[in-house]
Amino acid sequence: MLAYRILLTMFPVFAVIAVGYLYGRWRRPDMGLANQLNMDIFLPALLFHVLAGKEFHIAEYQALALGGLLVILGSGLLVLPIARLTRLHPKTLLPPMMFTNTGNIGLPLAVLAFGEAALPGAVVLFIVENTLHFSLGAYIMDRHAGIARLFRMPIILATIAGLLVSLLDWKIPRLIALPVEMLGQVSVPLLLFALGVRLVQVDFSDWKAGLLGAVLCPLSGVLLVLALLPFLDLPALQRNLFIVFGALPPAVLNYIVAEQYRQEPKRVASIVMLGNLAGIITLPTALAFVL
Repeated sequence: MLAYRILLTMFPVFAVIAVGYLYGRWRRPDMGLANQLNMDIFLPALLFHVLAGKEFHIAEYQALALGGLLVILGSGLLVLPIARLTRLHPKTLLPPMMFTNTGNIGLPLAVLAFGEAALPGAVVLFIVENTLHFSLGAYIMDRHAGIARLFRMPIILATIAGLLVSLLDWKIPRLIALPVEMLGQVSVPLLLFALGVRLVQVDFSDWKAGLLGAVLCPLSGVLLVLALLPFLDLPALQRNLFIVFGALPPAVLNYIVAEQYRQEPKRVASIVMLGNLAGIITLPTALAFVL
C-alpha cells in the first residue's frame, strides 16, 4: 500500500518530466520564452494566490522558513571542506548543494504527496530558497553583485504583495482572485515540462563531479533537517514537508547561473542533472520515511 502511494506521488512528476524530455529530443524547442513567462507571470501569480489566500497565516510558517534558511546555509558549510578535499572549486560545487529544486520538483511533489494543504508550506520554502539564490548565490559568484535587482523581480514583488495582503487581512475580490489563480495553475506543470526539456542538454562528460553532487546534496540536506527538527517544533505536515525539502536535488537554475558567470557550466550541468536523475531514488526514499 505504501509503495503504491509513493508511486502515485512520484509517477505524475516524472511522467511530465519525461514528456518534456521526449518532446525536447523531437522538436528541440527554445524554452527561453516559456521559462521567462513562468518567472514573470505564472509563478508570481501562484505565489500571490497562495500567500494572499485566507488559509495562509505567516506566523504559522516562521519556524519552517527559519529551518529552510538554516538548511541552505548549513549545506554550504558542510560541503565546503569536501570541495577543498576533492579540489572542486567552491563556486562550482557549493551553489548546487545549497540551492535545490524547490520549484520544479518541490511544489508539485508537496501537493501530490500531502495534498493542497501542503502548498503554502512548499511556497514558503520556495520563497526562502529563491530569495537566497538571487542574493547570496549571486554574491558567491560575484562579490560585487548588488541585491537591488531583487526588488525588480516579479517573483519577489508578488511575494511582498501577497504577504502584505495576508498581514493586513485584506480580501481579494473573486473577480481578481480567480484569473490570478488560473494563471498560477500553469506554473507547476510548466516547471516540470521545462525540466524535462533541459535534460536533453545534459553533459555527462564530468560524471564524477555529478555523482559526488548527487550524493552530497540530499545527504547534507537530510542530515541538517534531522538535526534541526528537535528544535523547530513543527506541526506534522510541515515536519514531513521539511524532510522532503532536505532530500530535494539541485535546482536547474544553478546551471543557468554558472553559465552566466562562466563558472565551469559543463561541470555544474553534470552535477545538477545527475542530481535530478538520482532523485528517482532519493525522493521515494524520503517519502517512504515520512509516509
